[in-house]
This record gives sequence, C-alpha cells and structure tokens, in this order.
Amino acid sequence: MTDALWTPSNDRIEGANLSRFMRFLQERSGADVPDYAALYEYSVSHADKFWTAIWEFCGIRAKGDIEPAFTHFQQMPGCRFFPNVQINFAQNLLRYRDDKLAIIARGEDGATRELSYAELNEAVARMRAGLKAAGVKAGDRVAGFVPNRPEAVIAMLATSSLGAIWSSCSPDFGINGVLDRFGQIAPKILFTADGYFYAGRRFDCLEKVAGILSFLPSVERVVVFAYAGSERDLASVPRAVSWDSFAPPTTEKLEFELGDFDRPQYILYSSGTTGVPKCIVHGQGGTLIQHLKELVLHTDLKREDRLFYFTTCGWMMWNWLVSGLAVGCTIVLYDGSPFHPKPEVLFDLCEELAISVFGTSAKWISAVDKAGVKPAATHRLARLKTILSTGSPLAPESYDYVYRDVKDRVLLASISGGTDIVSCFALGSPMLPVYRGELQCRGLGMAVEILDDDGERLARGQAGELTCMQPFPSMPVGFWNDPDGSKYRAAYFERVPGVWCHGDLALLTEHDGIVILGRSDATLNPGGVRIGTAEIYRQVETLNEVVESIAVSQDWEDDVRVVLFVRLRDDTVLDEALQARIRKVIRDNTTPRHVPAKIVQVTDIPRTISGKIVELAVRNVIHGKAVKNTDALANPQALEQFRDREELRS
Repeated sequence: MTDALWTPSNDRIEGANLSRFMRFLQERSGADVPDYAALYEYSVSHADKFWTAIWEFCGIRAKGDIEPAFTHFQQMPGCRFFPNVQINFAQNLLRYRDDKLAIIARGEDGATRELSYAELNEAVARMRAGLKAAGVKAGDRVAGFVPNRPEAVIAMLATSSLGAIWSSCSPDFGINGVLDRFGQIAPKILFTADGYFYAGRRFDCLEKVAGILSFLPSVERVVVFAYAGSERDLASVPRAVSWDSFAPPTTEKLEFELGDFDRPQYILYSSGTTGVPKCIVHGQGGTLIQHLKELVLHTDLKREDRLFYFTTCGWMMWNWLVSGLAVGCTIVLYDGSPFHPKPEVLFDLCEELAISVFGTSAKWISAVDKAGVKPAATHRLARLKTILSTGSPLAPESYDYVYRDVKDRVLLASISGGTDIVSCFALGSPMLPVYRGELQCRGLGMAVEILDDDGERLARGQAGELTCMQPFPSMPVGFWNDPDGSKYRAAYFERVPGVWCHGDLALLTEHDGIVILGRSDATLNPGGVRIGTAEIYRQVETLNEVVESIAVSQDWEDDVRVVLFVRLRDDTVLDEALQARIRKVIRDNTTPRHVPAKIVQVTDIPRTISGKIVELAVRNVIHGKAVKNTDALANPQALEQFRDREELRS
C-alpha cells in the first residue's frame, strides 16, 4: 500500500462539517456511521434517510413536506425527488442579508469590486423588478453572453427569483457557437458586457452581439453592463439598453416565486464537438441539494471561507462556485487569463485575498509546474486549506508538485463529474488521506460502480465504465426540445438499462478512491486491449520537453494503432532520441500496449472553450472525416495540423 501524501490532523477531522453531519445523523436516526466508509454505505443503502438528513442539516428553505424524499426510486430515469415541496433556488442563495462580503471580483486589469450580502440582495431586487417589468415569468429563458463578473451572478439570481431559466456562455464564443446554444432555447432577455479583457487585450462584445441578434429573434431586450470601457454606442445594437436603465432603484421587496423541486433552473450545454450541443436542463432543487452536499460536506465550506474557482460562465464550475452563496461564504470571481501578466497571477490572487478554497483545472496545475512556479518559496498562502482540481484527470506528478512546491499542509482534492450532472461522482473528503493520483472518494449518495462491457461489476483495480446504479437529485430534468425523453435516455441509459453510464473509463483503488483514465468514448483499443488516454498523458507530460499531448487511435491493417501528437517547448525538435525517451517512459511506467506506434509533433492541440482536449475531433480529422461543430473549439485552426500527415501513411 502506498503512503499518503497528506493526512488530516485530528483537529481538522473534528472540526469538519462532515464530522458534525455524522453526529447529526447518529442523533437523528441512530445510524452507526463511525467513519467515511460507513457513512458512504449508509448514504446509498438508506438513500431516503440520507437525502432528508442533508436537507435538514443544510437548512434548505422551502414549503411543504420533505417526506417522502423520493418516489419511483427503482426507475432511472423516472425517480422524483422531494415531490411535495415548493422551493426557489435564489431564495436559498440569498438567505443572508448582512454586511459580510458575498462577492469579491477581480479583473485581469487589476480592478477589484466587492459586494456585501446586503448589497447583493439589493442589486438582485432591482434586476428582478427590471425583468418582471419586461414580462419575464416562470419558464422563460434568460441568457447571459457574459464575462465572469458580479452582474452575471445578479442576473442569474434575479432570473431564478422569478422562476425563469438561466443559461450562459462566455464571450469568447463565436457567433455560430452562441447560436448553436441559445438558438435552441429562444431566450427572451440577453445579458452581455460592453467587452472583456484577456491576455492583455480588450475585446469588444457588442459587435458580436449585433450579429447574434440577427439570428435570434426571440430576444426582446439586450441588457448591457459596463466592464471593458467600450466606447461603442448602444444604439448600434438592436433592442439594447444599459444595465442601470433596465434596473433602476426600486422600492419593490425581493420576493421569490416558489415552484416544484424539478422546476428548470439552468440549461447547460455539452461540448458540441460531434454535433449541435445538447441542451441539458437541470432542476432547481436537485442542483441546490447536490451542491450543498458537495460544498458543505466534501469541500468543508464554512461561512468564514473564501471560495475561488477559475472558470468562465460557460463551464458548470461557475454554477457550482455561485452555489457557495448558499453557505454564506465569500465567493471570488476572476475574469481574464490565468497566465497574464505572469504565470503566478492566481497564486498572487490567492495570497492577497486570503482564499481558503482554491479551485482550478488539472491543465493549469501542470502548466504552472512546467513554468517553474514555486509558490511555497515565494508566497504566504496562510489561509489556503484546500485545492480543488477538475476538467481532466490530475496526473500523479501534479500531486507531487502541489505538495512539494505549493503547500505541504493542504487538502488536494481532484474532483470529477461534469455538465451532465452539474456536480460530481467522485471528489474529496476532509477526513480522508490523499493518495498520489487518486480521487479520494465516491460522492455521498452516489452509488458509483465500475462495470465491464457486459454490465458486470469489476473488482478493485480493474478499469471499466464509470456508472451510477441509483438515482440522484442532480440528474437532468431532461434535454431541451426532447419531449419524449428519447435523446436523454439514449445519452446515459442505452448501454445498461436502468444504470447511468457516464462515459468515463475509471477504476476503484484499494483505498476506495477512484482513478479516472479518460473518456471511454476516446478509449484506445490496440489488439482489443482497452487503454485510457490519461494513462499515456501522465507519463509523456513528465518529460520537460513536452508541454502537452493528445493520443488517438488510427485504423490500421485490420486493427488500430496508437498515435501520439505532442506539443513541445519552444525550439525543441522531435528527433529520434526524444521519441525514444517518450516511448521508454511510457513502456517503463505502463505496458508495451500503451507505447504509440507513431509520435508526431504539432504546434497546437485543439480544445474546447472550457479547455478540454478533443480526441474524437482529432481522430475524425486523421481519418478524413468532417468535424461537425468547430465553433465549439477555442482554437479550431489547430485541427488543420492533423490533416493529411505524411507520418500517418506508413
């Protein structure tokens, strides 16, 4: 058994919300849950008592009877959670109205803006009145083409207070990418900024919005807030009004329209790299209770904490971050490049703002490691207690980096779930050790199992499909424009009826943790052996010369072969010696099956706007197939490097 990189102190365990919850559960129902393993087992075997206890422990505000916790539990999909309650999502995020800071917002330009909970409530009341005057009602869609600023949070909460549905994407999307998303849901109101900053440049939003409106006739008002100092006249944008004129001061009381637990709260979007994005509808109650479970118990978030996640408004981690308001903590928003004007800019932010829970992506951790950033020697991260990572599997070497060069006494929690569930299947725990390369635990109430191709459970250490065997509250309400639910069922339940198949290749470890090996739809199968791409990336990217890589399978001589594309450091050439080193590090640390048949140098690797590399798109290109939706990519031009490569013809 490998040694833990970090073990919580007795004080950390005793003071954790999770320990309080275990005592609460024992007192409430007599449950025997002395440790996390027992609590996890209880949460899936007594799901009704568990979710009711979460509701009460987190103090969720609603009307009606919280029992039963669900009906039709044996049906997935089909189960309904908390069918007898009436709730409002925004009301639960705005339960505090005091002078404590609710939001600290920092832009790449260095400007800082702060809002207390009292000020946030006032701002939401104004915007609610503006939306109501514009005719917005329950069920209407309100969209945000917005940078990660307080106005995005205010607009979402005001939308939710009326029972309307919020959907957002970041302003770096192209016109077609926005239309592929918002064009499907026909929003009544569109929020945007005059512009935004990224990597030292200012970008205008209004010209793009004018183009979007030509193809989005459902929009009755465009509400523009000032951020990047654009001098463009709003008259050039059809139906545009300023933020202040749309939401002037009001004496209206902030009220909340109650609705069913499953009333739609958010519409999120799949990456859309294989076609038009799926519009995934999430209910208000399921999103709320799942986020509170994860924030309060797994993340150990408390009122005195400052919670940061580097995200845009087009990634579900923004929705997760904003739910921190329901805990009463301070959420920290950052808009801009995480490397401008220097690679350590987010560590500077963490130190200056005394952030205690710091969230980012696995790729960012790898990148600052390769850039030589060593905050343990240059920063005082005194309040930092937890680092969260998601977006892609966190390499074992990144665990080493965090504990060696960032902070040795910190909980590093790699978390994994996704847009599909607006939450996590596996994540951290403040009372469990951290082992190199492993996600600490399966999420409470999530009956996660690893299945083989025949739908049978696999033993620990065996790789297979990550699944969930029981319903959970944050399952989507459905897909937009899918009246009979056929697209929804096909997406998750077609492979194993009655079981959620998530599309990740994973394994359970001897510590009851999880290792994510990559997307199962991007699994490599040379000689019929399943290989997760993350297993290759972990080894290749330990080499200093390799910045990042992408592995795909190429059909070859009645089988498939592994092709590895690498982006190297400036002025580094992929010669035979480097190829040999790459193959050796893969062979020495995995198996001969993982060794690529071909290694090809490229100058860029295509990725979605949220930063995920797109193996399926690259595989299509090298086989001469079309990529259906390049507007979902941040750098679609990078695909051209993979087309008609001489190296792949022999």
